[in-house]
Amino acid sequence: MKFVAFDLETTGTQPNENAIVEIGAVRFSGSEPREGFGRLINPGMLIPADASRVNGITDEMVKDAPPIGSILSEFADFCGELPLVAHNAPFDFKFLLSDVNRLKGRAPKGSVLDTLSLARKVFPGMANYKLWTLVRHFEFPSGTFHRAEEDSMYCGLLFAKIVETIELRGEEASVENLSSIMGKEAFQFPQFKAASDQMNLF
Repeated sequence: MKFVAFDLETTGTQPNENAIVEIGAVRFSGSEPREGFGRLINPGMLIPADASRVNGITDEMVKDAPPIGSILSEFADFCGELPLVAHNAPFDFKFLLSDVNRLKGRAPKGSVLDTLSLARKVFPGMANYKLWTLVRHFEFPSGTFHRAEEDSMYCGLLFAKIVETIELRGEEASVENLSSIMGKEAFQFPQFKAASDQMNLF
């Protein structure tokens, strides 16, 4: 199964009040990572000290970075129509959705699945379902956490383990079946026409 694992680092927890400071993603083929994507983003606001303590990203690091509007198309191209996965996907999805809607920007076309919900159903009985707990449980190679591209790698390895486990049970690892296991529909970004496409309509 080919898919893209992605992760965001942000200035806080509220999409309409806070902003994205980093997008990371890794394209996978089965359990093999194929290509990475990592971009720092100027959030247009100061990064609170609490956020910097978590992700290590400072105002100095993002002062010359592009705004989110310059990155959306690049990220959409990287993801294409592949399914996407994120750990606690509602958080990342809502942040990206806020910017896509505000800017009428391009977005990935694939369905977005949540490895947190899937892990709870597929691997019951864990002490907790934090990403680093699961990474250590399955002994994935790991370094630091809370940088977007690296966390995307861990998320992708976790999703591959989920798919492997489901298939060993004789179940199909389709987006539809994975959504059923999650107990909720996969998320989907709206698709806005680019300004040039809209002009061609007149």
